[in-house]
Amino acid sequence: MAIPQGHKVALFPIAIGDPIIRYGEIIGTAACDIARGDHVNETSVKLPNAPALQDMPLARRSAPEAEALEGYTFEGFRNADGSVGTKNVLGITTSVQCVAGTTDYVVRRIKSELLPNYPNVDDVVALNHSYGCGVAINAPAAIVPIRTLKNISLNPNFGGEVMVIGLGCEKLQPSALLTDQPVRIYENTEAADPGANVLSLQDESFSGFGDMVDGILDMAERHLEKLNRRQRETCPASELVVGMQCGGSDAFSGVTANPAVGFATDLIVRAGGSVMFSEVTEVRDAIHLLTPRAVSTEVGQALLDQMAWYDNYLEQGQADRSANPSPGNKRGGLSNVVEKALGSIIKSGNSPIVDVIGPGERIRKRGLTFAATPASDFICGTLQLAAGMNLQVFTTGRGTPYGLPMVPVIKVATNTALSQRWHDIIDLDAGRIATGDASIEDIGWELFHLILDVASGRKLVAADRLGLHNDLVLFNPAPVT
Repeated sequence: MAIPQGHKVALFPIAIGDPIIRYGEIIGTAACDIARGDHVNETSVKLPNAPALQDMPLARRSAPEAEALEGYTFEGFRNADGSVGTKNVLGITTSVQCVAGTTDYVVRRIKSELLPNYPNVDDVVALNHSYGCGVAINAPAAIVPIRTLKNISLNPNFGGEVMVIGLGCEKLQPSALLTDQPVRIYENTEAADPGANVLSLQDESFSGFGDMVDGILDMAERHLEKLNRRQRETCPASELVVGMQCGGSDAFSGVTANPAVGFATDLIVRAGGSVMFSEVTEVRDAIHLLTPRAVSTEVGQALLDQMAWYDNYLEQGQADRSANPSPGNKRGGLSNVVEKALGSIIKSGNSPIVDVIGPGERIRKRGLTFAATPASDFICGTLQLAAGMNLQVFTTGRGTPYGLPMVPVIKVATNTALSQRWHDIIDLDAGRIATGDASIEDIGWELFHLILDVASGRKLVAADRLGLHNDLVLFNPAPVT
């Protein structure tokens, strides 16, 4: 029987109902009798129940002894609030999707007419989204998209110079994105103020679209002048805030790329930096391996709380965890979400988990943080951006052109066949681990050094070189009215 690359083969006969084990964990039971040498896939593996959240072991595993990693630096943009950017970007965010066409238009104008005059500014980015109008803004779950938009504006790569373009009649008023005050519905529309960060298109002082655009360009030039004064300076590796994510995963993900990413995670933590891993549905079935790593029972309970919240969210939507993995994941050899979760959490390495943040919240502590997000690539990336990452590492086995214009995204291939086929899109080939040409440690160190080079602007990731960038996608569990 021909077994596709990366897929599972039975090493001995497995009777119906017997456990099927990978990574030393039960990923399911045999749905039928499986002979030695048979192909084991989603049709022959029965999905087990998810681990019960009650009585889960909390903070029981002592942190491994790890020597501090000193002397590693990168060239970054230090901000007034103490954060450090890896890019110097003018962000133009919106309070409502209605103005997205306008922001896209002005971004094209700014790039062609203004940006060449400010050589220290890397890019101008429209932070468009689908929120703001016709939303239940005071519903409890509305806090998720609102704080996400607020915190995206605080990302260190924007240097505190984000502009806000609004329409004027939306429920989410533009000023709400630049303040910690509670959001109020139907507050007075702001007039255009030459010294402000906010401009509303319905301001009655504007005479036509051209006048609106001129007002935005004038505001942009003032921000570009400030951003152009930013200079890269030597910063310790402890200022890194790296998001770890996987997408288009295959059966090699948990064997090559993700373990190497986990090794790099531990290196960043040892250097005093911050790393976040995410994707609740790809953590849920391996949660019993994570709660013992929490630094305290409070952090362990926070992990469980996020799992329970998402269980309830899926139940309300009449969905369950069996909706993950995707058809492509299955073609890559992943039978179910348990197997996928076990391969996914390896990105977190062996470091203790110091904190847990909810969707759209900002990272609070150095070290390893679980940032709760859906597993969707685009939603996870948006939420990690809001959490404050200044660089992202993205592993893939099936391949994806995913990228974000706001932060560099290093794409790591799980297998050499993909890396060779997508030679101009992939930044690092971790498939060399499977072929025996490199070890997990080799690739982990290579990734760590690549992170420092990319963060310094010395190397350009493929997504930025090619301009392959995805839109922001908000996680909005609240009702739409």
